[in-house]
Amino acid sequence: MEQYFASYQLTFFLPLVGLAIVLESYLYKKKFHQPYPWLESATSLGVGLGHQLTGIVNRLLIQGVMASFVWQYRIYTMPDEWWVYLALFLGLEFCYYWYHRAAHEVFLMWATHSTHHSPNEMTLSAAYRLGWMPFLSFSWVFFLPLVLIGFSPILVFTMLSINLMYQFWLHTKLIGRLGFLEVILNTPSAHRVHHASNAIYLDKNYGGILIIFDHLFGTYASEQQDIKIIYGLTHPNLSRNPVEVVFRVWRELVLKLINTPGIKNKFRMIFLPPT
Repeated sequence: MEQYFASYQLTFFLPLVGLAIVLESYLYKKKFHQPYPWLESATSLGVGLGHQLTGIVNRLLIQGVMASFVWQYRIYTMPDEWWVYLALFLGLEFCYYWYHRAAHEVFLMWATHSTHHSPNEMTLSAAYRLGWMPFLSFSWVFFLPLVLIGFSPILVFTMLSINLMYQFWLHTKLIGRLGFLEVILNTPSAHRVHHASNAIYLDKNYGGILIIFDHLFGTYASEQQDIKIIYGLTHPNLSRNPVEVVFRVWRELVLKLINTPGIKNKFRMIFLPPT
């Protein structure tokens, strides 16, 4: 199933991504009367290619841990029934919410996730500006309970891939608010808020496909028409170098650890909110 899905991504999804960006560039210039940020998009492409290359190692390590260790200690084996897919969808959305929230609140996890928030403009290319070392940031730990409960690791990762593919279309300024869907789904409007560095919008809207857990746990914020969104990090990264984009916050974390006295304080620094 995983191999079939990977083939589907290469055959259908990636060409659609390219076409969507070309269309967005035309509509962007027409709507906003300014050039499309191709240089920033090129940086995102470089980061995205690096993510794909390092992803080979990350997938081997992460799926290896799940398949060879956690899966053998599973509590139950889920049957091949329709309700299992619905249960996994909801369970993964719940786990994704807490992973995503932790990725903003834990310095070690932010070191990887900050890469995704580094674009200073919101375009579709921002969707694949992703960090290179999720294994070292322990993002995968948040999905271990699903495997321990009895969902197949392959099924969990396939569902997670679908979740991330859904989020591609959220990274644009061209689509406005979508009425009642804003209460249920993660939309471009909700995700623009998530990528904003305005103080009023920081650390909001963590959902993947659904936005209901943000409503439940008090992290939802709606896009205000009278507030101009400022995209990017609170300390903007203006580099066009993919390596600098990926490793700037990692370097900041390492320097803070070096300059922080005491093992206990160093350990706390890793799990404290980023500064």
